[in-house]
Amino acid sequence: MPAGLEEHAERLAVLDAPTRERLARGWPEAARVLSGRGLEHHLGGVVALHNLGRGVDVVNAWIDAAPQVARETGEDVLPDLAAAAMQLASKTSGAVIGQVLASAPTAARRLADADLFRQYLRFLATLAAQAPRGLRPMLEQLDVLLGQLTLGGLRRWANWGAQAHRAQFDEQVRYFGLQSPASLSVLQQERKGTLLVDVQRRLGMYLRALWGRDFFLRPTAGDFEHREGLRPFIEDHTIHLPDALDAVQGVDATSLYRAAAAHAAAHLVYTRMPLRAPDLDPWQKALVAQVEDARVEALAIARFPGLQNLWCRLLQVAPVRDQRAADWLDRLARALIDPACTDTHPWIVRARALWQAALPRVLANPGDPRVSWELGLALAQDYPGPNYQPRHDVPGAAYRDDNRFFWAFDGIDFAPAGASAPRAAAPVRRQVSVMAFINELDVETAGEDAQEIWVLGSELFPYEDLGVSWNTLEGRPRLAPPVLYPEWDHRVQIDRPSWVTVQERHAVPGDTALVDAIASRHRPVVARMKRVLDAMRPQGVLRMRKQEDGDEVDLNAALASLVELRRGAQPDPRVMVRSVRQVRDLAVLVLLDLSQSTNDPVPGQDRTVLDLTREACVLLADAIHQVGDPFAIHGFCSDGRHDVSYWRFKDFQQPWADMARARLAGMRGQLSTRMGAAIRHATALLERQPAARRLLLVVTDGEPADVDERDPAHLRQDAKKAVEAAARVGVQSFCMSLDPRADAYVSQIFGARRYQVVDRVERLPEKLPMLYAGLAR
Repeated sequence: MPAGLEEHAERLAVLDAPTRERLARGWPEAARVLSGRGLEHHLGGVVALHNLGRGVDVVNAWIDAAPQVARETGEDVLPDLAAAAMQLASKTSGAVIGQVLASAPTAARRLADADLFRQYLRFLATLAAQAPRGLRPMLEQLDVLLGQLTLGGLRRWANWGAQAHRAQFDEQVRYFGLQSPASLSVLQQERKGTLLVDVQRRLGMYLRALWGRDFFLRPTAGDFEHREGLRPFIEDHTIHLPDALDAVQGVDATSLYRAAAAHAAAHLVYTRMPLRAPDLDPWQKALVAQVEDARVEALAIARFPGLQNLWCRLLQVAPVRDQRAADWLDRLARALIDPACTDTHPWIVRARALWQAALPRVLANPGDPRVSWELGLALAQDYPGPNYQPRHDVPGAAYRDDNRFFWAFDGIDFAPAGASAPRAAAPVRRQVSVMAFINELDVETAGEDAQEIWVLGSELFPYEDLGVSWNTLEGRPRLAPPVLYPEWDHRVQIDRPSWVTVQERHAVPGDTALVDAIASRHRPVVARMKRVLDAMRPQGVLRMRKQEDGDEVDLNAALASLVELRRGAQPDPRVMVRSVRQVRDLAVLVLLDLSQSTNDPVPGQDRTVLDLTREACVLLADAIHQVGDPFAIHGFCSDGRHDVSYWRFKDFQQPWADMARARLAGMRGQLSTRMGAAIRHATALLERQPAARRLLLVVTDGEPADVDERDPAHLRQDAKKAVEAAARVGVQSFCMSLDPRADAYVSQIFGARRYQVVDRVERLPEKLPMLYAGLAR
């Protein structure tokens, strides 16, 4: 028996002779990998699995696998691996437990992180309960699966198969053994571009070649719950990178990993003291962080000029982008790192001038971050862009970390985000001549957020006398490429992936005189609505007393504390007053059902449901516009799951002006109502809005239905799942139904107290604005 194992002879006496011999053969390798504590975990696992009574193969698998797992992820995971094997004993056979242990080194090597490996063990326990027949074939293909999927992708792939083949055991085996078309299809959908584990060793060598020192790299589990991985970050002097990346802006994932690792390493080398931010508002901190990123990159480029080209390729941003504060941060980042930047905006030009003046000081004092502080505060004073929203205005540079490494907080910053930042100017519309229009480059996808929009007073006809204009001959392209969404199948209780296609289409303008007549006819209603909404708008500054940190001293509280001190009692430390600015932060999207049934006339009137819907939207838009809340008006209809049409009559960034009014005047009813897909698409658009509250208001005249679905419960259940998914991302949904019989199904879709049924359709123009007033409280 090898040295070190003899002292455990009495403890190992319960093992049979072949098992003791196998343990003795592997003991030198185990002793080379494991510490004394790790060897105790190793032997404890051997004895525990032997006492489990599931066969000698389980024990032998542990003896072979434990040192290899410890080599890849550390010996602290051995107790978790043993506990996972013990828990599986009540769910599956000894042969499968042995396979779990035998494949554990593969999982440890591919995941390369102790926390990810522990999550993998929890995933196996869940899968053994959901699809026990699929566990063995999946473990046989584990090297292939983890070679293409992250841990999150593996879990989604397995969950899809477990739910789809819950009672079909033969199909379970085929799915998890990668023998069915559905398995390969979902695998292809979930696979990522490049896994960190495949390039981690090369990244370490790359950083060592640059800086002459080792850096610790760890994968994040950002993809475990979401498709998007977490941004890189630095914590405890360890660089955390996403566990998988795809190509970005034409830059392959390996180069993106190299750029992210080099940037984080530059912070570790040159950011030698933390920045403190007790008195900065969020916008000032964002600008200081951008300049600090540029400072460490400038120092790195001074030593390794090739890094400039690598980072500049990932900072491509158009100078005309100015709709969000994030656009200005990206333009600033590009201007500070690239001497060839052509951005001529005065604010960017001033930033480059300040940076060039400070650059000699940066290069002379590599460890001094005060330049970042001073330059960031100077740029915040004359910032010309829109308000900064910390949760939504995330800089677009995919390789940069989230800057938590160099911030040191003395307290909580209660300053309102971007309180002093002005709004962006509205685009200018110019009437131009035919020749000027023809000679100008035609940008077909330019929207209402362009700085200038050139328009002709009439249609443009070709030289040949064809009798029709170029507009009619060529048509107009779609606003965006088709978007695929899942659809919930209540019969098998799973999502059908990429099942429904939503196509955005151009809204056909109508006569704005129709909208103007509506607004003129209902001017008293609009004025009353504005007074109601104005009364709900929070105004002024709220003074909050009895605070430990604040803007000024509360004299009464300070005197009371002084009295307590004189009495020898413990005083109340809350002697400050904080002033909090009250703001209204709400974005609303009105989603209109434009199915064929909206063309039906209202009983007893000469107007249709669509006419009343348009009238209600005009009144609501006029009232919200006067109050100032950002809002959008969209519509939808469907012709089967492959063609869900979606129109944006007015977007959040567009003004409530002639173009939006013309689009609303031209809307028409047609086809069917596939509500779930439209709600998912509207949620995706509304989720991008930088608002504390996001409201989706659905106006419909009937239950969900479509030409390719005969089961009435199917689309209702899918719409319900779409509403639940919206709630999970912070979007509140409410339905106004014009169907008197809607109580039977609308509460099932939107939930109790999340809908209102208008029994008399002619009262819709009155009801819709009042409903918004109630929801916006």
